[in-house]
Amino acid sequence: MWYSFLNIFFFVFHTIFTLFNIVGWIFQKTRKLHLITISLTAFSWFFLGIWYGWGYCFCTDWHWTVRQRLGYKDHSNSYIHFLILKLSGINLNEQMVENATLVIFLLCFILSACLNIKDWRIKKNKSQNHLS
Repeated sequence: MWYSFLNIFFFVFHTIFTLFNIVGWIFQKTRKLHLITISLTAFSWFFLGIWYGWGYCFCTDWHWTVRQRLGYKDHSNSYIHFLILKLSGINLNEQMVENATLVIFLLCFILSACLNIKDWRIKKNKSQNHLS
C-alpha cells in the first residue's frame, strides 16, 4: 500500500517538478523558485553525477526503487523517456530524448539565470532611485 502511494506520488511530484523546470522562468513571481529548482537539478545531474553517473537524479533513483519493490521492471535510463512512454505510449529513441532533455534544460537554466539577474538589477535600480 505504502509503495503504491509513493509510486503515484513520484509520478505526480516528479512530473510537476520537471514541468516547472521547463516553464517556471517565464513568470516573474516564480523566477527565484525556478532558479532554486533548476539549480537542484543541475546539482544532482552534474555534481552527484560524478559519483552516481552523469545525469543522476535522486528522485528518479527513489522512484525506480519504489517501482522495483512493487515488482515493475519497466524503467529506462531516462526518466523523461519513461514519462513519455508511460503517458503517451510512444517509445522514442532514448538517446534523442536525453539530448533534447539536456538542450531544453540548458536553455531553461540560462534563461532563468539571465532573467533573475535582470530582475535583481531592476529591483536594485528602483531602490537606489527611491533613496535619491
